[in-house]
Amino acid sequence: MKALLLENIHPDATRVFEAAGFKVETVATGPGKKVLGQLLGNVDVLGIRSKTRVGADIVQRAPRLFAVGAFCIGTEQIDLAACTAKGLAVFNAPYSNTRSVVELALGEMILLLRGVFEGNRRLHQGTWTKSSEGCHEIRGKRLGIIGYGNIGSQLSVLAEALGMEVLYHDIAEKLSLGNARKCSLKELLRRSDVVTVHVDGRDSNRDLIGEAEFAAMKEGVVFLNLSRGFVVDVEALARHARGGRVRGAAVDVFPEEPESGKMPFSCPLQGIPNVILTPHVGGSTEEAQAAIGAFVARRIVDYLATGSTASSVNLPGYQPQGTPASHRFAHIHENIPGMLARINDAIARRGVNIAGQHLETRGAVGYAIVDVDGPCDPAILSDLETIPHTIRARLVF
Repeated sequence: MKALLLENIHPDATRVFEAAGFKVETVATGPGKKVLGQLLGNVDVLGIRSKTRVGADIVQRAPRLFAVGAFCIGTEQIDLAACTAKGLAVFNAPYSNTRSVVELALGEMILLLRGVFEGNRRLHQGTWTKSSEGCHEIRGKRLGIIGYGNIGSQLSVLAEALGMEVLYHDIAEKLSLGNARKCSLKELLRRSDVVTVHVDGRDSNRDLIGEAEFAAMKEGVVFLNLSRGFVVDVEALARHARGGRVRGAAVDVFPEEPESGKMPFSCPLQGIPNVILTPHVGGSTEEAQAAIGAFVARRIVDYLATGSTASSVNLPGYQPQGTPASHRFAHIHENIPGMLARINDAIARRGVNIAGQHLETRGAVGYAIVDVDGPCDPAILSDLETIPHTIRARLVF
């Protein structure tokens, strides 16, 4: 099988695929639609990061494709509905770069509260200004976390260990870790000394933090956004940073980001002394990228080798238990009554005994795994593929 890995995915992914017998082709950039469509003609696995868009048109031009790996956290760049309709499993790495983002957020909070960047600027200009005025410890400050998912919750634990009081807001019911307390967004904005955003990329989070939210924050608040660029109104943030309500800010993501380092970058936050700008590098550590590369590659290899859909973002979840007697078929289908009976009938007509089977559903999709005893009749796969409402069938082994 062949894997195509784009956008400088960590070499650990290549090593995992090659160890499993894959031929691997790597491309340093995210090619445009036309080039990508040409490259996918004989590819079984596609690996991307955040820049490559995998839409329905791309999916239709990849006849051999079985799986798409998002070697990052988000999957907004992938048309999940189109992949599901084609029977493609999509995997991502929701946890692998969590620590890297949390460490950057904590470091930026400390540096901003201590006024490090102003002191650094003055020293570079030849001015020695030693003063404690306006410089604060992180201990004893109140941290407001908007979004209490994998990153927000880990940040909560480490911030509390540093002596911070933690408030958090999330639209879902989450288990509070340590002494963190859930509250309304209004209360969080009003009471927090530091506000940090860690929400996902769903459309409902667009413009979550704007003029009204900044006006509701405490005078002298420190603000961070390491989530998605479209979540924050950067023009409103720029106004409040210049006006002093926001004493310092750190922004890692932007509404518009260049496709490559060869393109110019422009943002209303440029030139404001108390604002840290980083080029979407929250998860860009060697440790995180290595973990992401190995994690996603292993999930895909496991899916193709055993049928496991554990960690898939679009297919029903299935984790194989034990070793089957002989052969395994996987059947992705529309979730309608009677599909399992039709699958069983197709196998029974070939005189093959079923050793075990498992069915999971997820929304409009069903995923059946069937293990059979004895020699495998190749005609079974053809029979499974012709069952009405079948999306995709394959012989796993």
